[in-house]
Amino acid sequence: MPTLDLPVAGGELEPYTMRAPHVFPVAIPPFNRSAYAAGHVVPDPLADNDPWVGAAIDWEATIDFRRYVWSLGLGIAEAMDTAQRGMGLDWKTSLELIGRTLDAAKDFPGAMVGSGAGTDHLEPSADVTVDDVIRAYEEQCEAIEKLGGRIVLMASRALVKAAKSPDDYVKVYGRVLEQVSQPVIIHWLGEMFDPALAGYWGHADHMKAMDVAIDVIVANAAKVDGVKISLLDKDKEIAMRRRLPQGARMYTGDDFNYAELIEGDSEGYSDALLGIFDAIAPAASAALGALTKGDTAKFHEILAPTVPLSRHIFKAPTRFYKTVVVFVAYLNGHQDHFTMVGGQESTRSTLHLAELFRLADQAGILRDPEQAAARMRIVMATRGVAA
Repeated sequence: MPTLDLPVAGGELEPYTMRAPHVFPVAIPPFNRSAYAAGHVVPDPLADNDPWVGAAIDWEATIDFRRYVWSLGLGIAEAMDTAQRGMGLDWKTSLELIGRTLDAAKDFPGAMVGSGAGTDHLEPSADVTVDDVIRAYEEQCEAIEKLGGRIVLMASRALVKAAKSPDDYVKVYGRVLEQVSQPVIIHWLGEMFDPALAGYWGHADHMKAMDVAIDVIVANAAKVDGVKISLLDKDKEIAMRRRLPQGARMYTGDDFNYAELIEGDSEGYSDALLGIFDAIAPAASAALGALTKGDTAKFHEILAPTVPLSRHIFKAPTRFYKTVVVFVAYLNGHQDHFTMVGGQESTRSTLHLAELFRLADQAGILRDPEQAAARMRIVMATRGVAA
């Protein structure tokens, strides 16, 4: 197995010898949990564009990755924050991405696709009104439904600016939900993922915010498939899960505690809509297959080594997790370069990437050690490390 000299704290290099990758059993869906991987996008590194201004997408590589995820029985949550939505990927490009993904999904009968609708074409400012936010949501929801997509209703930075009280959130969500044609997944993205969403639902206190969100869901139960919360706090997720009306799903967005939340307890469980499933898709599929068969021990055996990896990927500042998700895709040969929309390949340190490599190897998800080692050496060399 390859050995690399990787940096550790203190400026030293230490040899690291890779392990053999895990061979994950092929699971046959349907699973007893609904599970979406929030997919990343692959930019075109040879495009003549300024990556800080516009996104040039390699559509073939981007859609090929989605085909790979569907082949494992997982759904795709499209044009979400993992795809750098609102962080380099604009609404126009997001809509094209959604359309291309929905077209590709036709080749996979039963493939699940949830498509992010938000207000990111509306610049948050003091001049934006609640009615402006409603119109922005309506525009995106209408465009996605015209393509035949099912909606994941994303949190709105503009709404945070425009809302004067929790009642404004109730008004906006009520107006939007009464118009959608199919039940949606509401996405409550915490400020650790996007600082501009601090105080969502009109409260800085998450438990008070939860009261508002629950009121919205109960009042519009027929139009809500479920809610995904990304607060990285399992106790808050469980508390909300137990308050949901009958029929509403909790989709875990907790990339720290997903295994125990998906398994659940005597009072219920969480389904999944996770960015980490992009990086660990084969393990996630195999684990869900074991859970569906009632083998909870195998479920945890498969996922346990991925949890330290995920906690490293999503460590603070959490909003930079996308860099490492894409890095895993590069190491695994899903794209030929480590380039990101907005130049965000620069947002994690060399030490962070080195630890990621070790943890990914220990989780067994680096499917071709020789390829992964060669690519790791290339990236380390660009950062001045002779690995």
